[in-house]
Amino acid sequence: MKKILLAIVLAYCTLSAQESIRVNFKGASPTIKDFAWALLSSTDNEEECTDEVMNTLKQAWSLHSKGKALANGETLTIDTKSGFVLYERTQDNYMLRIEMCYWNESDKKHKLFAYNVTSFINGRHEPGQFDGINFYRYNKASKKMTLTHDVGFDRQYGTSGAWVSYTLPRSGKDITEITWSEKETKQKMLKWNGREFK
Repeated sequence: MKKILLAIVLAYCTLSAQESIRVNFKGASPTIKDFAWALLSSTDNEEECTDEVMNTLKQAWSLHSKGKALANGETLTIDTKSGFVLYERTQDNYMLRIEMCYWNESDKKHKLFAYNVTSFINGRHEPGQFDGINFYRYNKASKKMTLTHDVGFDRQYGTSGAWVSYTLPRSGKDITEITWSEKETKQKMLKWNGREFK
């Protein structure tokens, strides 16, 4: 019975994640604030499938929007001009880093929005339960964004005894893929071509 219940909960979470998210905005087109808040407000804090990392950012975002101070060790940068958000929380030797940004697609009908979570211990990537990068394709006609895997590369989290993390661009358009082995870190640039990354 427990297995059936767990399967139902996981199926519900998967379906919820695939539903379209409405992006509300004022003006000609949405900004990074609109995309970020659409994602954050699409989840209910009481839902079992809502992750703690997103809730942490949601709480910090709410405090920031009310002009209140964040907790010690927390920073939130919202760079509307560059279309970039960075949240960091540090505690002892641990750091949580959440990034968001978006790209205008060359067809002028879509935008691609990314949400990226990376955890570090002593300055090295040590993935937590909610680490990873997700992409949402925004449709200008419907004003909705939907989770997508069609971004031109396969996301990795670990390979050949090493962890993999991603860094979103605050300037420029390309994503950095970083492979963390015990001996070294290697970086690879994923180049944006107007629709996907190569």
